[in-house]
Amino acid sequence: MTRKDSNSDVVIVGGGPVGMGLAIELGQRGVSVIVVERHEKPQPIPKGQNLTQRTMEHFHFWNAEKELRAARTVPSEYGIGGLTAYGTLLSDYHYDWLKRELVRPYYFTDNERLPQYATEEVLRARAAQIPGIDILYGWSGEDVVQDEDGVTVTISARDGDATRTLRAKYTVGCDGSRSVIRDRAGITQTRSEHDKLMVLLVFRSEELHELLKRYPGKSFYNVLHPDLNGYWLFFGRVDLGSTWFFHAPVPLGTTKDNFDFTDYLHRAVGAEFAVEFEHIGFWELRIALADTYRAGNIFIAGDAAHSHPPYGGFGVNTGFEDARNLGWKLAAALQGWGGEDLLDSYDAERRPVFASTARDFIENFIEEDREFLMRHDPEKDRAEFEKAWNKRAAGSAEVQSYEPNYEGSPVVFGPEGGTCSASGSHVFAARAGHHLAPQPLSSGRNLYEDMGPGFTLVALDADKPDTAAFQVAAARLGIPLTVIADSFAGGREKMEARLTLVRPDQFVAWTGDSAGPDANAILTRAASLD
Repeated sequence: MTRKDSNSDVVIVGGGPVGMGLAIELGQRGVSVIVVERHEKPQPIPKGQNLTQRTMEHFHFWNAEKELRAARTVPSEYGIGGLTAYGTLLSDYHYDWLKRELVRPYYFTDNERLPQYATEEVLRARAAQIPGIDILYGWSGEDVVQDEDGVTVTISARDGDATRTLRAKYTVGCDGSRSVIRDRAGITQTRSEHDKLMVLLVFRSEELHELLKRYPGKSFYNVLHPDLNGYWLFFGRVDLGSTWFFHAPVPLGTTKDNFDFTDYLHRAVGAEFAVEFEHIGFWELRIALADTYRAGNIFIAGDAAHSHPPYGGFGVNTGFEDARNLGWKLAAALQGWGGEDLLDSYDAERRPVFASTARDFIENFIEEDREFLMRHDPEKDRAEFEKAWNKRAAGSAEVQSYEPNYEGSPVVFGPEGGTCSASGSHVFAARAGHHLAPQPLSSGRNLYEDMGPGFTLVALDADKPDTAAFQVAAARLGIPLTVIADSFAGGREKMEARLTLVRPDQFVAWTGDSAGPDANAILTRAASLD
């Protein structure tokens, strides 16, 4: 689409996976969007590969799940599991790692794995199908100024001196860890420096594929080496058979020309093999968190809001959740069924979740691995090492305990003293502030297939006056509401609530056994219409 003017409801600066996902979320809700993206084509760097079951739920609702799975670069029959090894990749000590299949029953979709550039191609194609989305490729955000009526965004052509101004009610900076929009909005960051220089290698090697046939069904590999103090040697498949990526610490001052990267790969694997490099790049290992995700009518999301080393596949998945959370709230505010405090809840929910992700998972990975390597050495005490190694192999807390939730959100009816966190548990019970697990309906369909684009009221054998109270209140407040009334054979015992109010992002706003006259108050708070 080519817009005749430069006005829209929302300007998104940065059309990577998060920015394009947000555009789709908004565009499908009838919001007009301009996306500003400097790269004409996705950059061929295979980052952001692991997509969780929750992320694939987003693609389901964005009507792009089938296309994304078709873009997979490793055949589906091969498998996309992970592995951790000690010392070298080919050592005798290894175990399955990041076993996402353990939490599969709690989500509507399977997880997936493919390079970020392939994901971006799918998102670009889907966004191009939505009439309300205008994408300006070859342009970068340069400045943003806001006033009482909205924002003015200045953009410049990547090739040439041309500039343009765009006018919108809101703008969202999805322009990466060096975000111009974040800086122009005056949003500061808190950083945790690790003083580590990391290398990213993209290379071709069919011989490495042959060496790793001993690990069928594995697509990413984490090597713990005692000399690296808890930091990882990390390999990942880009395709099946030839192309790989590798990131690991290197000495400060390392350049493309003063370090033997082939030897480094050989030592990490524990064998020699032919290598053909396609890319050598560097990045500094740090964790950064914006001190707010909102400044008036300016928001930030994805790496502009939070950045961290690619440990555990949290980066792009966290960014996609930002997009879903912010998208429906911006649409609600623009369409009049969400209040100002609903927009504030984006920061109140998402920022603590990332802080917990960084603290309780990413940095905890490093600390736990460091402690293990310091305490256990097979050369000194093999029996004690193997005992500790086998205990690690039996664990799965990194997957089962990662359950982002908004128990402390001001727009959900969470438990007293609840907080927003990435730590939680996977259960089928409907809990305020938590993601709702899917359930089969008596019709043979799934609960997720019948959810509406607005709020959804799930009524299990509920009295008609209860559902009617919500319907009347929703109509009065102008809030879109879908009611799913079902007997849920065997489901009520799992969900543990007769009534469950589900938000547009599949998180639970409220649960109870009856609503009565409180339906109006419940919906008012959930949409911040006070």
